[in-house]
Amino acid sequence: MKLAGSCHCGSIRFRVEAPHPYPFNRCYCSICRKTAGGGGYAINLGALAETLEVEGAEHEAVYHAVIDGETSAGERHFCSHCGSALWVYDPHWPDLVHPFASAIDTALPVTPERVHLMLDSKASWVEVEAGPDDRCYAGYPDESLAEWHRRLGLER
Repeated sequence: MKLAGSCHCGSIRFRVEAPHPYPFNRCYCSICRKTAGGGGYAINLGALAETLEVEGAEHEAVYHAVIDGETSAGERHFCSHCGSALWVYDPHWPDLVHPFASAIDTALPVTPERVHLMLDSKASWVEVEAGPDDRCYAGYPDESLAEWHRRLGLER
């Protein structure tokens, strides 16, 4: 599925091909929550890095989180003007890019179930709104974005 996204102020616009476009993964880790999580979590989608096209890249900034005292190789891209979180890229998985669902302007498909992950990191004020078919994990789930889409027959 071709996705189009942008920052709030419009300085950055991007397009990317996403075989895994369902916004099902709610990440409650402190990094996602603090950099992109309006509801106490952030939602990342799965897209192909080689298809990422960016207009206004000169307005992009990158944040490398510090995890356990080490600077992460993961790149959290955001707009240097309005601060909108746009996507995450990690060189450990060079074929992938993970746009934040909140930055996507294309209508996204409604997910049949959700995964709530990194619940050990959630803020105390956050109430997990898990449905009957949702899966909850203290840390990372036992299946990837691709595996989840494949299991439910939702790959595009």
